[in-house]
Amino acid sequence: MSDQLRPRASLRTAVVWEVLKDALDRRVKATGRDALDVLDTGGGTGNFAVPVARLGHRVTVVDPSPNALFALERRAAEAGVAERVRGVQGDILGLFDVVERGGYDAVLCHGVLEYVDDPAEGVRNAVDALRPAGALSLLAAGLGGAVLARALAGHFTEARQALSDPAGRWGEGDPMPRRYTADQLTELVSAAGVEVGAVHGVRVFADLVPGVLVDTEPGAMEALLKLETAVAELPAFHSVATQLHVLGTKHA
Repeated sequence: MSDQLRPRASLRTAVVWEVLKDALDRRVKATGRDALDVLDTGGGTGNFAVPVARLGHRVTVVDPSPNALFALERRAAEAGVAERVRGVQGDILGLFDVVERGGYDAVLCHGVLEYVDDPAEGVRNAVDALRPAGALSLLAAGLGGAVLARALAGHFTEARQALSDPAGRWGEGDPMPRRYTADQLTELVSAAGVEVGAVHGVRVFADLVPGVLVDTEPGAMEALLKLETAVAELPAFHSVATQLHVLGTKHA
């Protein structure tokens, strides 16, 4: 795993990072260009943008928060990739007010669809920003993981509420505006003109295991990472993942 994404944070990012890195490597081979143009919608402080820039790619981050973009600029400078990272204020529903249509080899849409008023339009904009055969990396909150977490915490009524709620919310106090099943995400992506290549369950176990165990038990962190990687592509575990990741390719 990349040194940029260690150690505790790696439990949340490792699976997606490895899949994304492989997708970028494939685009490099397909295009014959060492440096790709990558768009990170809702990229915030650069959790993925900075590591992607470290691979040599040019990254544009679109985020509505000025504070996040300021932190991104500082983080990119500290990592020595400031010349390859550009931050612009905006959001995915107004994406083409700030970036060009069809100008990117890969688009990251991580933690965005939970918050937008029109998820279908958000996905269409992300896809429209891609060049033909470009890669889409989409990460969103999973319904099943929330249901499982509420049930394990003893909140059985809230767990059942999340199951029946159209947005997958467990109640008025739920901080997450919307959650998805794997089928819902793949339908959104397919309808926008993307061929789904893989679906991954992210944080299947990481949010359920006590942090003290991972932090103090020798070898526990590495073993848990290996377990997360092993189950990520198994459909049986998608239904209990905290997050779901969809990787696809825009139709040429």
